[in-house]
Amino acid sequence: MSLSALFILDINGTALISRDYRGDINKEVIDNFLPLITRHEETGTSAPVLHHNGTTFAYVKFNNLYIIGTIKRNANIALIFTFIYKFIEIATQYFSKLEEESIRDNFVVLYELLDEIMDFGYPQTTEPKILQTYIFQESYKLKKMTSVPAVVTNVVSWRPEGIRYRRNELFIDVVESVNLSVNAKGSVVSNEVAGCVKMKVHLSGMPQLRLGLSDKILLAINSQDAGSLEDVKFHQCVQLSRIFEKNIYFIPPDGDFELMSYRMNTDIKPLIAIQTKVVHSSSSRIEYAVKATAQFKSSSTASNVEVTLPVCQDVDSPVFRSSSGAASYVPEECAVVWKIKYFPGGSEVALNAQFRLSSIRSEEKREKTPIKYMKVIEKSNYKALTWVRYTTQNGEYLVSFN
Repeated sequence: MSLSALFILDINGTALISRDYRGDINKEVIDNFLPLITRHEETGTSAPVLHHNGTTFAYVKFNNLYIIGTIKRNANIALIFTFIYKFIEIATQYFSKLEEESIRDNFVVLYELLDEIMDFGYPQTTEPKILQTYIFQESYKLKKMTSVPAVVTNVVSWRPEGIRYRRNELFIDVVESVNLSVNAKGSVVSNEVAGCVKMKVHLSGMPQLRLGLSDKILLAINSQDAGSLEDVKFHQCVQLSRIFEKNIYFIPPDGDFELMSYRMNTDIKPLIAIQTKVVHSSSSRIEYAVKATAQFKSSSTASNVEVTLPVCQDVDSPVFRSSSGAASYVPEECAVVWKIKYFPGGSEVALNAQFRLSSIRSEEKREKTPIKYMKVIEKSNYKALTWVRYTTQNGEYLVSFN
């Protein structure tokens, strides 16, 4: 992998924290990052990996922060991003939320974590539960055990020894989400199933588990057939060398974890079909008619269904009529949110939404904002704050009388 350094910047490009792992880059190189991002955004060539004078920046934007891995030599870029996302997961578990304030309040803990999860540019212990056994905080003060737990030096670094339960049990959840895009004519543009296998393990000792998979799933995993299973990811506990044996072998972490995740492209019809119709009642009112049909078997019921309907920006005084559920207008999102608590299979529900339009409505389409951006260029290269205010004032209103 060979990561040279890790930087965390705020949204303005100010370095909040950094850790140099290999000593092969100058810390000032990070000053080139934000101008590089800005230049690529202006030319429409933004990418998660950027290059500048022999240095590669691999970055993730998260909660108005830039988490950046800098690389000086050839490296596995996929592993770099895996490490960055793992760092985000660890920090989130420690501080509940990774943001600028939590970083400023926990400098000491963060530096200690950065030292433990990577050494000379190579990942080490990255399991949050293991890290929390010997690096923990109390009132923003770091407390560290005098000796490192044996699990850190074990081959199985994700599970400590000596675990004992009175009742040994495990739970498996297979969770799948259906993502669909449908055009105005009702035709499916894209569809995929995103799934994961989650486990809760309460087992004593150091158990070896074997999970049997169907032949269809195994064939898709081994061939990576583009028409079926894609983007399969396994937890680090899985013995990848034995995947071809129709089983998944692993020593599980203790407690909750995600064993695997996957995406599947397949021909499926929408579970709930939505039809919409826009009716202009008059120049001062607009009406929306929405119909939702449950296209799954009648023995099943969908719960907590939420339909979001975008509406015009200049509407007010909403009036709703629905055969099921409740609708509300969310002006900050310019949308109607229709919530249906229970939606039986094979049934159909309808919503009618009426709004009043503003008194002035242009028939011509025009840009809402005449100014796109303001850029300040000065030879000293200082940072300038720019504010743009839009104000509407009354003009002349002339009435002619005969």
